[in-house]
Amino acid sequence: IRYFVQIWTRVKRLAPPSSLTELARSSRLIGNICLKNGDVPRDCISTEPQQQHGTFYEFRTYRILPEKNAAFLKLTNEKIHLRTAHSELLGYWSVEYGGLNQVFHIWKYDSYAQRAGVRASLAQDPKWIEEYISKAMPMLMSQDNEVTYLVPWSKVDRPPKEGGVYELASFQMRPGGPAVWGEAFQAAVSTHAAGGHAHLVGVFHSEFGRLNKVNALWWYESPDQRAAVRHKAHGDARVVAAGAERSPSNGICR
Repeated sequence: IRYFVQIWTRVKRLAPPSSLTELARSSRLIGNICLKNGDVPRDCISTEPQQQHGTFYEFRTYRILPEKNAAFLKLTNEKIHLRTAHSELLGYWSVEYGGLNQVFHIWKYDSYAQRAGVRASLAQDPKWIEEYISKAMPMLMSQDNEVTYLVPWSKVDRPPKEGGVYELASFQMRPGGPAVWGEAFQAAVSTHAAGGHAHLVGVFHSEFGRLNKVNALWWYESPDQRAAVRHKAHGDARVVAAGAERSPSNGICR
């Protein structure tokens, strides 16, 4: 399975509790971190159907100059309130495993019109520009974003407590959307969550960005707890059986 994981830690004093990790065949752990501007969405649209409602989640990944990483995180922690005054931040993390000198954040929007309005307001906000953007931009190597929707059977379920680490596991699916891969994927993820192996924050599928991608965001109390949980899951017959169903015929690319 083309699967990627990152482990993150949440940035101190940043937004409400949330969770996330990343995709492809690998893993990333993230820790608490910050946010930024710039937004040029990739010109590609998923073959998967949009949700009935307009709510979507923008994933943003910033790569920081190594020598500026500490300064960027400090600035973001001090000034993130200037950005959250404009729209809702689901979570902001720094990558701990599976990538270095990166931050990842998720923003919630009710519509594309709302997002356009937020971007226009930010462009006219002197404090945001002078106190944050003008200082943060020179510290960055690159910015990337993608638009995602929750899959029909998922909702955002915040972790039971603050702290911990988040894992974003990403899967490259075959074209066709949930009608092709939804049932088998839901069974596999639900079995893992129901077994008490991890806390599922949400499952998102791409709309703009890499096509036909699904991201499962998990929360753990610590990296060691994640390692113990994964070891336990490998011995759980229900999880093994559900994983066996995730074959190419069920829509997940190998």
